[in-house]
Amino acid sequence: MRCLHNASMNITIRNVPQEVRDALAKNAARQGKSMQEYLRSELVKLSRKMSTEEWVAKVSEMKAKYNTNITDEQILEARNRE
Repeated sequence: MRCLHNASMNITIRNVPQEVRDALAKNAARQGKSMQEYLRSELVKLSRKMSTEEWVAKVSEMKAKYNTNITDEQILEARNRE
């Protein structure tokens, strides 16, 4: 059996509003990328982003490991300021 970990896939998204398409095209142009390059890089970033629940769980693990007294609310406030 061959390993296909580098295989790519085509994705089609229908019914994208014109104003959204235009905004994406402007963002791509600002970065000097084609729309395809820009959307691919944004999808990669999105796929690597932790959900809020995952992030809170990871922070809670670290809090327990290092025995800190910082509350979840303080951590979320700090994250939102960044």
